[in-house]
Amino acid sequence: MFDVHQIRQDFPILTEKIYGKPLVYLDNGATTQRPKRVVEVMDEYYLRYNSNVHRGVHFLSNKCTDANERAREIVKDYIHAAGTEEVIFTRGTTESINLVAYTFGEAFIREGDEIVVTEMEHHANIVPWQMLCERKGCVLKVVPFKDNGELDMEAFAALMNERVKLVGVAYVSNVLGTVNPVKQIIDAAHAVGAYVLVDAAQAIQHIPLDVQELDCDFLAFSGHKIYGPTGVGVLYGKKALLEQMPPWHGGGEMIKEVRFEKTTYNELPFKFEAGTPDFIGIIGLGEAIEYVKSVGLEAIAAHEHELIEYAMGQIRQIPGIILYGDAPGKSSVVSFGLKGIHHFDLGTLLDKMGIAVRTGQLCADPVMQHYGVTGMVRASFAMYNTLEEIDALCAGLKKIEQIFKM
Repeated sequence: MFDVHQIRQDFPILTEKIYGKPLVYLDNGATTQRPKRVVEVMDEYYLRYNSNVHRGVHFLSNKCTDANERAREIVKDYIHAAGTEEVIFTRGTTESINLVAYTFGEAFIREGDEIVVTEMEHHANIVPWQMLCERKGCVLKVVPFKDNGELDMEAFAALMNERVKLVGVAYVSNVLGTVNPVKQIIDAAHAVGAYVLVDAAQAIQHIPLDVQELDCDFLAFSGHKIYGPTGVGVLYGKKALLEQMPPWHGGGEMIKEVRFEKTTYNELPFKFEAGTPDFIGIIGLGEAIEYVKSVGLEAIAAHEHELIEYAMGQIRQIPGIILYGDAPGKSSVVSFGLKGIHHFDLGTLLDKMGIAVRTGQLCADPVMQHYGVTGMVRASFAMYNTLEEIDALCAGLKKIEQIFKM
């Protein structure tokens, strides 16, 4: 049984008051909160076991190394990778995508090749490919989306040809909440010999992922989107591809043997993990995934589906509301505006009511340009949010609308 009120007890921050009002935290698309057990396990390793990983033979080092590699096993199982050598720890989704842009780009991209992204991508899945195009003389192509937030799959199909070497696509849009047909995209890309990177930053905490079933070539996500610590993320890559890609960073751990004449590199995944990792953050990420598993991702998804359906229905009834993105089956994001009211004013006034939302361009300038706006307000939901919190958001929006009518 899914008991949201019991779950909320695991997140102490949810009992805080903001300006004397109970906190209504609806900025989960930016970062989720952490359950106590994640913070406690990290504290335990900092205070009792802290020692560098993969480098010592003493008890403390072995303890941290074992926990670091246990977290890799947890990630492997959660996304159904074929092996732990396909799980690379990074600082987050952004670094994971940049790693692929530099190393895959070095090994596989040539002048005149094409890279395809969508109009709804986060900047982190646009800018690294633009930089690659500048370095290599390749061409960036863009798949548009429809006004309701659905990807234009006919336009996507028209872009697929033998010149396309990589497709970068968000599983879930961070602005529109659209759940893209990534399996269809992957199959179509593979049919013309292209590879696919899936940005799963907004999917990892909401949707069961099976990288082998999807057959994606790369997949990236961040720990802080799935109730884990900041500064830690994952790049999944198919082993055969990762073996052909050169290292990105040079230093300790990513080497087998260093000679002034020539250095040989370490085996996967360590070839891409130069230097001391945030191993305690990695341990926290593993614990966060275990927490999600203990609640049950299917139960979480059902609860979040109820939240998004209720939120869309209630927000539509507010006079002057403008909704952005209404694709069928969308995930836990509602982006909106109120006629005649600047998005910054909306966010500021909601904050005074204790309601935390995101305002601005949401790291997705092309989406703003699509709708001809300078910014939006985004409410994004997580497992610990309630229908009562959505009611508080809607009541706040109605109050603001009345204030500006006076």
